[in-house]
Order: sequence, then C-alpha cells, then structure tokens
Amino acid sequence: MNPWKPTAHGIPRLTRRSATQIFSDDTGAATAEYAIATMAAVAFAGMLVVIMRSDEVRGMLTDLVRRALTVA
Repeated sequence: MNPWKPTAHGIPRLTRRSATQIFSDDTGAATAEYAIATMAAVAFAGMLVVIMRSDEVRGMLTDLVRRALTVA
C-alpha cells in the first residue's frame, strides 16, 4: 500500500513509516532557530529605542552620567 495515496477524503494516510520519514528530518532547524533568535533581538532593540526616546529615561541617564563623572 502506498502511504502517500490519498484516502477517500483526499488526505494522505499517515503511517508510522511515513511519519518517521516526514518528522525525522531536521534539515533547516538551526536556521529556523537563528531566525527566531534574530527576530527576538530585533524586537528587544526596538523596545529599547522606544524606552530611550522617553524624556524621563533620558533625564535619568544624563543625571547618572553626570554623577559618575563628578569628582567628589
């Protein structure tokens, strides 16, 4: 019996053998992981840009740098 032969409903029959062939191949998994990590980093960078544009945050950072550079 051909595992890829469609059933009466037009859906191929999924057998243990065909499932093993389909789901055991992890080609491209590392690329997908890199893509997800890159998208997360871009989203985080976008959040930082929005936060850093805030006048309140900018004032806190300016004050922090001034205090760090002031010789007491």
